[in-house]
Amino acid sequence: MAGKVTLQDIADALGLSRNTVSKAINNTGVLAESTRQKVLEKAIEMGYKQFSYANSVSEIKNPLISKAKASGEIALLTGRFLNNSHFASTMLDKFQHEVSLLGYSLTMHRVDANNITDLSLPISFRPENTKAIVCIEMFDHTYCETLCNLNIPVLMIDAPVASFWKPLNADILLMDNFSSIYTVVNDMSKKGISKIGFVGQVTHCRSFYERFIAFREALYINNLAFEDKYCLSEVHPHDSDYREYLYSALENMKELPEMFICANDFVALDLLYGLKKMGIECPHDIKLFGFDDSPESKIITPSLSTSHIHSQIIGYSAANLVMSRIEQPDLNYRITYTETDLIYRDSTLI
Repeated sequence: MAGKVTLQDIADALGLSRNTVSKAINNTGVLAESTRQKVLEKAIEMGYKQFSYANSVSEIKNPLISKAKASGEIALLTGRFLNNSHFASTMLDKFQHEVSLLGYSLTMHRVDANNITDLSLPISFRPENTKAIVCIEMFDHTYCETLCNLNIPVLMIDAPVASFWKPLNADILLMDNFSSIYTVVNDMSKKGISKIGFVGQVTHCRSFYERFIAFREALYINNLAFEDKYCLSEVHPHDSDYREYLYSALENMKELPEMFICANDFVALDLLYGLKKMGIECPHDIKLFGFDDSPESKIITPSLSTSHIHSQIIGYSAANLVMSRIEQPDLNYRITYTETDLIYRDSTLI
């Protein structure tokens, strides 16, 4: 089949819903085994990206049939605590499941400020038994370079913004940071919304920077002006609470835009706090768009329009990238994106 095969393509070919196909491919939810078998067979036949390595359904369900069991540790290094609201909590479940089928164990190591300052490894990290390193919330470029010089395969899930101009010797896995923002700006402009700002520390990480670039490009494509006065994108003082910082910054704005696009849902929630404190109603007075589709985005009032990240697909893709790098260490370094879905909720109602 020409072009990229999507879940919807498979669903259309089988006369099933996209949700049913997603459950079958990601092995989530309750589904008849015969239906899952049919979906997997069709996905392999059509060349769906996630199963490009597979020749049969048995290789997907039982990778140990075609691969000898390995051993060793996959080390997860993270710069912050990953709570249940972080997309990585679900992603890691899928990743651990996939690598454990092949015989690897997953170990987790917290990288603290002292490690970053000293360029030292966490005490719990054992390089002699580590087959690959996976980094989450690791955005200090110099420290990431140090990890990449250990002669151990490295996968960055998101990456420092400096990796744009100083590439790392690592594979990088990201979610699609562009499509949803292009679409929402286009949709809003058709409804007469022309004054749009961006909120979030642009240089925090590669994803935040890409979302800001998408915002600027979307304005350009839709013949809308980029106005710096509508943006709150600078680095905030580390000794200040971000929520209070945003509230203060909002108060100092001479003019508010009609809409804010935020670097992620938590930036949007902090911004919403400041708007409510000022007596500004969302979506009546101003509209908000987040990113990540966090659990909080669904229950906040108003519910938050956002971009949904497929955490399980990221976990599966991460396992594929790590395994292929272990098996073929001389591969060119890859930057891989997983799809996202635009979700409209109350915060962008016209």
